[in-house]
Amino acid sequence: MLKRKIEEALLQWKNSPNHNPLVIMGIRQCGKTFTVKQFAKKNYSNVVYINFALEQDKIIAFTGNKDVENILMNLSSIMPEAKFVPGHTCLIFDEIQECPDARTSLKSFQIDGRYDVIATGSLLGVRGYGEKQKKEQNHQLGKNSIPVGYETLIEMYPLDFEEFLWANGINEKIINVLRDCLRNEKPVSGGIHYSMTQLLYRYIVVGGLPAVVNKFLETKHFGQVAALSKTIISEYEDDMVKYVDDQNKSHIRECFESIPKQLAKENKKFQYSIIKKGARASHYIGSLQWLEDAGIIKRCYNTSVTELPLAGNAISDCFKVYVTDIGLLLAMLDAGTRADVIQGNLLGYKGAIFENLMADFLHKRGQNLYYFHKDSGLELDFLIRHRGECTPLEVKARSGKAKSLSTVLNNPQHYHVKSAIKFGNYNIGREGPLLTLPLYMGFLIDFENDADIQLEDLDIEAINALAEVY
Repeated sequence: MLKRKIEEALLQWKNSPNHNPLVIMGIRQCGKTFTVKQFAKKNYSNVVYINFALEQDKIIAFTGNKDVENILMNLSSIMPEAKFVPGHTCLIFDEIQECPDARTSLKSFQIDGRYDVIATGSLLGVRGYGEKQKKEQNHQLGKNSIPVGYETLIEMYPLDFEEFLWANGINEKIINVLRDCLRNEKPVSGGIHYSMTQLLYRYIVVGGLPAVVNKFLETKHFGQVAALSKTIISEYEDDMVKYVDDQNKSHIRECFESIPKQLAKENKKFQYSIIKKGARASHYIGSLQWLEDAGIIKRCYNTSVTELPLAGNAISDCFKVYVTDIGLLLAMLDAGTRADVIQGNLLGYKGAIFENLMADFLHKRGQNLYYFHKDSGLELDFLIRHRGECTPLEVKARSGKAKSLSTVLNNPQHYHVKSAIKFGNYNIGREGPLLTLPLYMGFLIDFENDADIQLEDLDIEAINALAEVY
């Protein structure tokens, strides 16, 4: 059974007093259902599971009155085997996007407080598509709304590289050795360095979708891994047809299929003309949004300056597009590409794969993606907020100097960059403000988190007393 980081978040949620119903959203096939069912089985005496995509007869239980007692009475008549014991029961609403009334009912469950509810959805982020179908459903089932303030949202991702290492039997001692080497900026020993590099190549060709990872662990056979990955992509393409109106179906698929070609360009800025000759942004920007809301792609925005805040300096209509799971990108490429990656036979396209790998690392850490590009040709692959500074990340497929990075570091008065990190096929080292790291260490970069900041109490009485001075 694959160990997932979200399990800790689930336990923290359960142990938090007066917690809201939990809604887990994420790309299809990232492991939501399996993880939630296993968690509920371990932590509750009674589990009531409903999959609205497969059990549409259960949808009727949520129509009309959203009172918890009424819903449980309806469910009991449909599911006589179900037990609803206050304080000891977890209800799982799987594929909740198929039953908007169940999403609305989460407010009632939160107010009632007797039962824990975990909902999952693969396409909860999708907005603005399939309006005709939505209107027909709302007419049949009644009005519904998202219970803002009465649910807790968590995004789940496919396995990241650390989870992939766990799946392959790498223990915490090895990962702690890597952390120690990074913290002290000392080279990783030859044996560990070689092994981590080989495991990274395996992660690139397999990716993090649990079913694909399990298939790889069972068979170590690229052909079977490739076949399963292709099947999952076909399921994504089915979603593109199922959840959108007719005029948008071809546009979404065309956007998706253009990504490998977009990444092949030296300047990887997303260009609509690559999708189709004469294509315009007005016809395809909504399709890109659908793919991003569905969790399949992530946009990386160009910034006007190399300064914080990155989001405040982002240029909204200038961006690159990456696939959110590196294994999906490999599945979109030619047969035999996996063997090329393992054997190091790729030429120019290796850079595109390694860039998408870094996007995979960052996205699965919950980071938004930014880069910097000027018309002069100066470009920095990624920008992150690191130790309170805007820090460039450069990804090199081969050893060599990064001219743009050198220009930025040599002109701090203009670019306001004090340090940078370069990833590539080498060990840990430092050249002044430039830290060089092996590519597999991308998953260890620290990010600042507002949740870690705790302010000291202010002496309000003392502040108010200052008024006596005037």
